[in-house]
Formats: sequence, structure tokens, C-alpha cells
Amino acid sequence: MDNTAKPLNITVLGAGSWGTAIAQHLCGAGHRVRLWAYEPEVAQAINDQHENTRFLSGVALHPDLRASQDMAEALAGAEMVMLVMPTHVFRTVLTQAAEHLPSGAALVSCSKGIELATGYTMLEVAEEVLAKNFHRRLACLSGPSFAREVAKGVPTAVTVASRADEVARTVQAAFATARFRVYTSLDVTGVEMGGAVKNPLAIAAGMVQGLKLGHNTLAALITRGLAEMTRLAMARGGQMATLAGLAGLGDLVLTCTSPQSRNYQVGQRLGQGEKIGEITANLGGAVAEGVHNTRTVLELAQRSEVEMPIIAAVHGVIYQDQPPQQALDTLMTRSLKAELTFPFPLRNS
Repeated sequence: MDNTAKPLNITVLGAGSWGTAIAQHLCGAGHRVRLWAYEPEVAQAINDQHENTRFLSGVALHPDLRASQDMAEALAGAEMVMLVMPTHVFRTVLTQAAEHLPSGAALVSCSKGIELATGYTMLEVAEEVLAKNFHRRLACLSGPSFAREVAKGVPTAVTVASRADEVARTVQAAFATARFRVYTSLDVTGVEMGGAVKNPLAIAAGMVQGLKLGHNTLAALITRGLAEMTRLAMARGGQMATLAGLAGLGDLVLTCTSPQSRNYQVGQRLGQGEKIGEITANLGGAVAEGVHNTRTVLELAQRSEVEMPIIAAVHGVIYQDQPPQQALDTLMTRSLKAELTFPFPLRNS
């Protein structure tokens, strides 16, 4: 397949670290990119200093990348729109953007999580907010991709999923470079579930580090976390193979093994005895999606009648002030059972 794509007019909604990294990559791939920023000082720094000094400091941005606070201006003429908003404001920002979206634009969610009030993934939120003519142009992009490394051109591989294969292939071609490889998928549910569940599991991995436990513990956490992720995804209609790929296992390994992950950092500090309130108040304006996702994923699991004991343990630490060591002891002393294989049963293993 030809990896070259014609230059597109691309708008990135959300100028946090991940949105900025995506905009930087797409600029480097030869596209005309505009970045919508909520914070006026972020937009000004990108335009004047070619650096997102608040969310991605130290990374020199492409001189052609322009930022704007004006939603209509940012979206004018866009052929592809990247949705990179924090999940708790995804609906609000997309609702604001809806009236300005060009009718033929492809829309790609890069936000990973579950909406609390509805239990919806971000594409399900988009389908509710947007007119039906946009639904066939929706896609989601996920996989092991730290923002700072993507912005610096570190070799990276991700998955883009859409129910319309031609949309997935359009996004694939737009992103593909010698340093950024994209695989396509039709399994939107599996890709979105992997992205949502890995965040609270990364908090659990950070707690393993904060408690000064070993590699045995971390390996067990990743493996059993993958089992929980796969059960939930399959219960919602996702495919097991997707969770064994980049959007599942790949992203899970990344976020559970590196302190670059904000979720991992939160977990590490929890394991060292800090409280969640003081931790989230000192993230410098950044968002650790796993804090929100712990609650939303657990509620979705309960609605789906899927058992997720690791997620429940993280929820106990964050929302019920349970000591991390006590949460670990509860996990380790659960009733003994066989290590069941997929795809059946989905529950209670």
C-alpha cells in the first residue's frame, strides 16, 4: 500500500500534551494543521514561541503549526478533525464544535475513557451529539504512544478503528510516516475499551512501584489486568484479538511500566501514602484520566455484569480511602479458582 497521503487540512481539538503531540506529528507529515486550545496562554505560546510551555514544555514545535482559541476559525475548511479532549469535557467541547464541523470531515477520537453519566465510550458520545451524516465518518485512534515521544519522532505504532474501513484507511494514510506506523481495525468497541481500561490499571501498576513490590507482582497485575480488560470488551461486543494487540496489551504494557504515564505517577504516589486529593491538585493542570476512568469503568462493568477485581481495588483506594496494602491483600486472598481461558466464560474468573 502507498504510505503517502495528499496534504490535508487537519484540526486538532485539544491542546494538552497528547493533542499537541498529534498536531506536531501531523505537521511533520506534511499536513496543514490548526490546533484549538482552551487556554489563551497555551495558544499564544504555541504561536509566539513554538512551544506548548504548559503541557509539553521543552519540545520545539513545527513553525507552521498554528493555534487558536476560536472554535469556528480552527475548524474552517477542516478535512479531518482530531478529538483530543479530556473525557470529562468531551461531550461539552464536541457540542460546541458541532455547528462548525465541515460536513465532509472525518472525525477521529483520540480520547480514552468512559462517560460517567451514560457509560458511553467517546465515539458513542459522538454518535449521540452529532448528526447522523457524521456517524459513518467516525474513527478512534489508540495504542502505546506517550505524547512526548510521539512529538519527538520516536518510532511508534498504533491502531485506528472505524466501522467504515475507508475512513480507517484515510486516517491511516494521513498519519503514516517512517516513524509512525498505523494499523487499521473494524473493532471500534475493542479499541475504545482497551484505551479506557488501561488507565486505572496503570494506577494499580504505579501503586506496585510505590509499595516497593517486585517484578513478579507487576507481571501478575498486567496479565490479570489484561484478562479483566478483555472480559469487559468482549461483553460489550469487542473482539479478543483486538485486546491482544496494540490498543489492548500494547497500551497496557506501556502505561504499566513507565513513570512517563501520569496514571502510573498517581498510583506510585498513592502507594507511597499520599491522598488522591493532594495528588490531583499537583499535576500542573494535566489530567490523569485513570482517576475518572476508575469510577466509570467499574460502573460499566457492574452494568455489564463483568467482574473486575483489580479495578474495584483501585476504586477502593481512590474513592473509599482504602490503604493500598489492604487493597493488595484483598486481591491476593480472594477465593481460589482455575485460570480460565477465553472466550468463555466472560465473567467471574
